[in-house]
Amino acid sequence: MSDPSIAKKQILLVDDHPVMRFGLAQLIRFENDMAVVAEAGTAREAVQIVVDQHPDLVVVDISLPDKSGIELIKDLRALNSDVKMLVVSMHDEEVYTERALRAGARGYVMKEEAADKLIEAIRVVLSGGVFVSEKMSRRIVELFSGLGTAAAADDPMERLTDRELEVFELLGAGLGSKEIADRIQCSPRTVDAHRAHIREKLCLRDSKELMLHAVRWAESRA
Repeated sequence: MSDPSIAKKQILLVDDHPVMRFGLAQLIRFENDMAVVAEAGTAREAVQIVVDQHPDLVVVDISLPDKSGIELIKDLRALNSDVKMLVVSMHDEEVYTERALRAGARGYVMKEEAADKLIEAIRVVLSGGVFVSEKMSRRIVELFSGLGTAAAADDPMERLTDRELEVFELLGAGLGSKEIADRIQCSPRTVDAHRAHIREKLCLRDSKELMLHAVRWAESRA
């Protein structure tokens, strides 16, 4: 039973899958010092809740229907520099952890590990720390020490900006330029510019090769 005298940390869950939000909320509800005060299925809803309720922590997924979680993290950081953010996602931590941290998140947990790691991660982030897996911790230390710089430079995906990676993923999911434009709230011309930049950075010859590469990359991470 929770102690009413304890001031609970307020947590916002942002995920477009209600079942996932329910599962995360169930893990949190047994903790005496934290509570889920709101849930959001879109980035737009999340921004409004942060403005209205000022939660202590936002737990956010990478894939949202109206904007990527990385872009949402940037928006929330600009809106409220005090709000702490933790990513809980099915997306490959090797691709997204560093991007999430650069955007302003303070931790990254794979959904498959959420049952075991979520509460620990929340406590670390709320206390001002950074939570990542042991594997990613070693990689980040190597990067900061200079030992991993060459390896990172050899990965062509590291050349893509966060927005270009988002467009690349959506291409891999089978979306066309107009669908992507509607999804990330920009013009089809802007999407076409992103596609051109992606082709150049990945040394791909044409749109057909770009699509094939995007689909194969998406399938390799399914």
